[in-house]
Amino acid sequence: MAPDTDIPRIEERDLTLRWSGRVSLTRRILAVNVFALLLLAGGFFYLDSYRSRIVDGRREQASRETRLIAEAIASVEPGMRNPLLLRLAEDTGSRIRVFERDGAQTFDTRAEGLRNFVLVDPDRQGWNQAIARWLDAGIDIVVAAPRPPLYRERRDGGQWPDVRAAAARSVVATTVWRAPDRTPVITAAAPLPGGNIVMTTLNARDITQTVRIERFRLGIVLAVVTIVSVLLSLFLARTIVRPLRRLARAAVRVRLGRAREVVVPRLPDRRDELGLLARALSDMSLALRARIDATEAFAADVTHEMKNPLASLRSAVEGLERVSDPALRQKLLAIVRDDVLRLDRLITDISEASRLDAQLSRAKFEPVDVAAMIAALLAQRETRGVERGLRLRFDRLWHGDAIVLGEGARLERVVENLIDNALSFSPDGGMVAIAVRNEGDTLVIQIDDDGPGVPEDAREAVFRRFQSVRPASEAFGQHSGLGLAIARTIVEAHQGRITAESRDGSLAGARFVVRLPLADQ
Repeated sequence: MAPDTDIPRIEERDLTLRWSGRVSLTRRILAVNVFALLLLAGGFFYLDSYRSRIVDGRREQASRETRLIAEAIASVEPGMRNPLLLRLAEDTGSRIRVFERDGAQTFDTRAEGLRNFVLVDPDRQGWNQAIARWLDAGIDIVVAAPRPPLYRERRDGGQWPDVRAAAARSVVATTVWRAPDRTPVITAAAPLPGGNIVMTTLNARDITQTVRIERFRLGIVLAVVTIVSVLLSLFLARTIVRPLRRLARAAVRVRLGRAREVVVPRLPDRRDELGLLARALSDMSLALRARIDATEAFAADVTHEMKNPLASLRSAVEGLERVSDPALRQKLLAIVRDDVLRLDRLITDISEASRLDAQLSRAKFEPVDVAAMIAALLAQRETRGVERGLRLRFDRLWHGDAIVLGEGARLERVVENLIDNALSFSPDGGMVAIAVRNEGDTLVIQIDDDGPGVPEDAREAVFRRFQSVRPASEAFGQHSGLGLAIARTIVEAHQGRITAESRDGSLAGARFVVRLPLADQ
């Protein structure tokens, strides 16, 4: 036998909820928010388009500057060209070279001592620049950006595509190159009078720095937004998932048959849908617990009620074996017949009462004219005849349409049970009065009899199962005690109420009142 300490462990194992990664609400919330952040991360790729536009603009600027330089050189004396080229190179930050038509270099600002064009050796840069170059290369691969050719020095002008294009077509030609540190180098060439070519070379390192700075800023914003989004997602998931897990564990306990010991959290502080769900589940568990208690009580009452006729039947049968007197045997046989009829009546009423809730839950309510229904029932009883000289009277105190939504057969059963109850309590020659009236949007059915009435302390008990306060003159076992209980079940299923009251003034007898909501016209 397992020790007692193993029992809680087994229970917790049975109640464990295994939340797989495919269905976890927490992960789904995180995934949705991260997906939105990925859309924001697309801004990194937008920076490539931004860089391309800047490079194109700088390329056009280099083309204009080179054309202006060519025009300026053509407008001055040959002896003034070299000083002018040096001054222009210093102003524009470009390296300026002049080539003859055959490609021979005749002038270079670097050879004149102006070193304003110096490429950076990437091996001498810090680790942060190495990471920046790695990010540049990665983004270029992702967006499939065109890769410019690597910039290398060329002594002969014919090796420069810009110089060849300017010499062949007499136009300004530009080319974008890639420096070793992945910064753009822009060359432009323009023709000069006499067939020479002027070429400018600019390392537009500021473009790369600008893009990298913007990318760094966007990365900071994205990192902060990511952290905040993850924290908010976890908070949101906690406020949703934890209450759901508590409710799910309670539901599992109910499923395992432990409804009596389960306290479903009602989450009174939650005013949202989760709070409504928690309170609905709590009310459902309470209703289930009440239904279980009612079922157990009903089973106990059935057992008790069936023991009495069975005991009487057993005693009568055993007496038949010992009695030889014909008169006594006839009395015992009469007792057996009465007990058999009593058991048959009891089993029939129990069967109907046990199926009533399920049948009512599946019933389709339709408009029912209650006044016409009562009139038809009374006409049928008058045709069959009423015992003991009892009289039936129908007072229709309201001449409008007495229409309610319900199941006609069940509502007939309610009225018949109440009329049977009133007839059984009324003295010979008494009057049973049935009245129909309205109270606002409520239909009232009132049934009065001339019997002894219902004691005030028993007016609620008479609606319980197997409860019956019968007249002393009535033979025992003529009623199962389920008629009024069945009537209350049917009325409550129709969103109505049924009560036992005293008659007005000094009139003797009982009054049963049924209130049903009127159908919308």
